[in-house]
Amino acid sequence: MVEAGLDEEKLKGANMIKIFAFTYVLSLMAAMVIQFMVIHQYSVYSILAEEPGINDPNSEIGIYLNDFIEKFGNNYRTFKHGAFHGVLTGLFLALPLIGINGMFERRSFKYIIINTGFWIVSFAIMGGIICAFA
Repeated sequence: MVEAGLDEEKLKGANMIKIFAFTYVLSLMAAMVIQFMVIHQYSVYSILAEEPGINDPNSEIGIYLNDFIEKFGNNYRTFKHGAFHGVLTGLFLALPLIGINGMFERRSFKYIIINTGFWIVSFAIMGGIICAFA
């Protein structure tokens, strides 16, 4: 089996603009998913999405939805709560993904813990910011 490691030649040939641009796009994709995990009010919209009149603010369901969001729209919208759900996302999503890939790639336990730790911290910060300021 050939190891796909980094050597000096590969590092010099990297297009850093492309790497950072792609990293930015992937981070935005991750943030789009995390918002549904940290903002509980999205669940109300998803439950009512197919109800007739949902897009009409003057319909019965539109009035109900507006009243509900007015009363409960700010519940659990703190940095701390978002960070908590970010940590849970890291533990229950990033850890299994990195762990499974790491085991098949014959990576060390240290590799898995370090990379999972990075994603737990990243998701905690992203979740906190998204929840508190979205």
